[in-house]
Amino acid sequence: MTNYVNILGIPFIHTDQPSFVTTLTDHIEAKDKVFVITANPEIVMKAQEDQDFMALTHEATYVTADGIGVVKAAQLLNDPLPGRVTGYDTMVGLLEKANERSYKIFLLGAKADTLNKACENISKDYPNIQIVGSQDGYFNWEQNDIAERILATAPDMVFVALGVPRQEKWISENIDSFSSGVFMGVGGSFDVIAGTVERAPEIWQKMNMEWFYRLMKQPSRWKRMLALPKFALVIMKKKVTKS
Repeated sequence: MTNYVNILGIPFIHTDQPSFVTTLTDHIEAKDKVFVITANPEIVMKAQEDQDFMALTHEATYVTADGIGVVKAAQLLNDPLPGRVTGYDTMVGLLEKANERSYKIFLLGAKADTLNKACENISKDYPNIQIVGSQDGYFNWEQNDIAERILATAPDMVFVALGVPRQEKWISENIDSFSSGVFMGVGGSFDVIAGTVERAPEIWQKMNMEWFYRLMKQPSRWKRMLALPKFALVIMKKKVTKS
């Protein structure tokens, strides 16, 4: 039985990183269809402000805690989660499983040169994976044949790196065309795999300061980071009203 932790209306799966990769692998073996959202405080706050996006989060098969803020919020609300389950680490875990089992993957999103480099690095690091197709993120949303092209390749996994909320919206609008596969929004993961963006060193990750490292590297993210104190304030108010 799957357990969930509700944080501001969003049901987060109660799981840890290795267990979640195993769960998704089991779904692939069973030929299930799965929609994954990895949500940080920014995404939670977007759902508070946009009811259409909130409804979309409830369409997902799983929502994971991609952000230490979500984990800390669960602790404060006395319904703790085991830890972070990030989009990047989930993608890497799935790539490792795909390499073991020769799974087929499709990559959608990012700039063309980033996407090409990501595909090149995946082929080099995971030689048994079948990359059955890719498409950069610069396409006509209203007129394209991307879903049809992906369907024709019958991938086991579709990684969508269009940014929030475009990646979740794309999956929501197109997943009914498929009968199986894991569909997951992975944000900037292609950039990290391509080597165009550096992930925070492990020591920063262990200190739960990865967000601050990214802000130092990309100061233009500061407006997005304003969601963090807003999220913390809402959680504190909720804790007080529950007390």
